[in-house]
Amino acid sequence: MNKTLSRVEGRDLIIERIFDAPRELVFKVFSESEHLAKWWGPRGWETTNYKLDFSENGIWHFCMRSKEGHESWGKATYKKINEPERIVYVDSFSDQHGNTIDTMPEMLVTLTFQALEEKTNLICRTQFVSEEALQKILDMGVVAGLTESWDCLDEYLQSIK
Repeated sequence: MNKTLSRVEGRDLIIERIFDAPRELVFKVFSESEHLAKWWGPRGWETTNYKLDFSENGIWHFCMRSKEGHESWGKATYKKINEPERIVYVDSFSDQHGNTIDTMPEMLVTLTFQALEEKTNLICRTQFVSEEALQKILDMGVVAGLTESWDCLDEYLQSIK
């Protein structure tokens, strides 16, 4: 299995991994609802997309559910899309109606898809308003959760290549 690398730089969390799939395909599975629902979230969680408008200023509203019934709602507001190289969005915790939860940090996420022949180096740079906000999310297990999600992504990419 491919290794996911992570590091903190100030108030930024950078997570990186090489996927054995072409850049166009990796970008596609981040931009289409039917693909996202099949791999997004930690292992053992199921994702339901309630809205996905993959366009600048569009919104992706989703819910991840554990087998035990725990729910985690989220909302992404797309700021820039440069296919197949980059997606920039604001990531927020939300309620079931898509209202942002103000007590949780918002994150500015930049996904960069670098072509490496038939592979893709995916770099996720998440910027927080403060180092304290970053620490709050780190304490919640974001690195382990995203690593599991990217493990699911890797398996999914291999199944559709």
